[in-house]
Amino acid sequence: MLKKSLIILLLVVIVLAGLAWLTRVDILLGLVKFRSDREFVVAPNTAVPWEKGPQEAQSEAQQRLPNIILIVADDLGYNDISTFGGGVAGGRLQTPHIDQLAEQGAVFNQSYAGNATCAPSRAMIMTGRYPARTGFEFTPTPSGMGPMVSMVSAAMDNNGLPPGVFSDAGSEAAVSYEEQGLPAAEVTIAEVLRDKGYYTAHIGKWHLGRAAGSTPNAQGFDDSLLMASGLYLPEDDPNVVNAKLAFDPIDQFLWARLNYAASFNNGGDQRFEPGGYLTDYWTDESIAVIKANKNRPFFLYLAHWGTHTPLQATREDYEAVGDITPHRLRVYAAMVRALDRSVGRIMATLEQEGLAENTLVMFTSDNGGPGYLGLPDVNAPYRGWKLTNFEGGLRVPLFIKWPSRIVPNTDIDVPVAHIDIMPTLTAAAGAATPPGVDIDGLNLLPLATGEDAEQWPRTTLFWQSGYYRAVRHGDWKLQISERPKKSWLYNLAEDPTERHNLAATRIDKLNELQTLLDKHDASARAPLYPFVVEMPVAVDKTLVDYFESGDEYIYWPN
Repeated sequence: MLKKSLIILLLVVIVLAGLAWLTRVDILLGLVKFRSDREFVVAPNTAVPWEKGPQEAQSEAQQRLPNIILIVADDLGYNDISTFGGGVAGGRLQTPHIDQLAEQGAVFNQSYAGNATCAPSRAMIMTGRYPARTGFEFTPTPSGMGPMVSMVSAAMDNNGLPPGVFSDAGSEAAVSYEEQGLPAAEVTIAEVLRDKGYYTAHIGKWHLGRAAGSTPNAQGFDDSLLMASGLYLPEDDPNVVNAKLAFDPIDQFLWARLNYAASFNNGGDQRFEPGGYLTDYWTDESIAVIKANKNRPFFLYLAHWGTHTPLQATREDYEAVGDITPHRLRVYAAMVRALDRSVGRIMATLEQEGLAENTLVMFTSDNGGPGYLGLPDVNAPYRGWKLTNFEGGLRVPLFIKWPSRIVPNTDIDVPVAHIDIMPTLTAAAGAATPPGVDIDGLNLLPLATGEDAEQWPRTTLFWQSGYYRAVRHGDWKLQISERPKKSWLYNLAEDPTERHNLAATRIDKLNELQTLLDKHDASARAPLYPFVVEMPVAVDKTLVDYFESGDEYIYWPN
């Protein structure tokens, strides 16, 4: 006998199918929303019972250990940070608090994401290891997202862009969304710091698994306030301004699939409403963690959701940024304003609590800004977007402030990447590298402090997502792909915005970098789970622009 919920679902399908004015997309998304709204009970907001440290400062040795705060933005465009001379909407919105953090410490002018999409970057931040070692190569997607987005995309006018490809075989071979996580055997920076005597707290996005062994608590965090879904505020909240992207099938899926929910310490099924606009709420709770643990060394990983879609801003921020057009850009600018405010509030709290001098604060983003926002300047002047290995997809800010060790206005031009964060924080805490673990990243402190900076030993960085791979060796960068089957070779010293493909004329460099990629690939372990979709991405146009014959594009396997 059919369950009651299934009967209701069938009735909904029948009713929706009978409404001739509804499109196939409307029906599909309506079903997604119907299921999502009934999947979990979301309780009212509740106070978070953070662990509290001692009332007085502890031993002198513990007082010497620096507090560590790692702030990671999501999908923040390189040009959105006014540190680099840009700013949202042609510089109309500046980021003064993030700029101040940069000015008071070290700025890495050639900093790269671990991957052009979020979860693999976050895995590399946590472990200091490439996907070639961990197998964590693709971003986990909620159940049904791949086929649903493919169906929505197929029913839309995609402005001439080639169609996406969904793999039924890959989908059948994949484990559940909850189980697509970082293996328990991997050693995270949270585990290293916890073993050194740090209190460790995670707030916000995780995206590295929700099953046993891969949750934040299982991966070294004493406390974890998790982003359990993905709305910044309820869609109908009187204080929210929404911007839906009718041209983006992923955005349409997210509006149907997500709700407004958080959970605490492995309570994935025990969800409650956050206490306000998500960016501000995560900041409120971060400040609570700092104040509760100021008398012992702490590690706070603040993993913001901003500025990832769905685009939602508070009405106050929306009004504050002024009459920016189009509407989606104004909402986006307001979201960047909230993110910048968060950084300012964290820094002010450290000053007020007398912790600023011996607290290391690091700021980065998980990858470049996406083209599916329909905003052409988010990664200017670089080509490409999130979901491409062009500089626009991989260039991210990386700033480190540590007043007791790093002098203000330190600029570093050496190429660095997310794999370097874990060994850097390990060294800052005076902790030992995990025994028996091969770490691909390097400690950045010699560069940031000027100590032995001339001895920087690395010349090569790698990126991979299925058949689409890239390598930077010295000033040269090579991308290779099977769909389309093509190579892109650039000398970044002469052509940092990747305008002149030298693959046909510099065969010597092409072969040299191809050999490096092949060697890296030969020693790689298989991915933990297969990719299930191949998404077309125009390199030079946003998703709102019409794709014409001759425009460059890639497919991103995930």
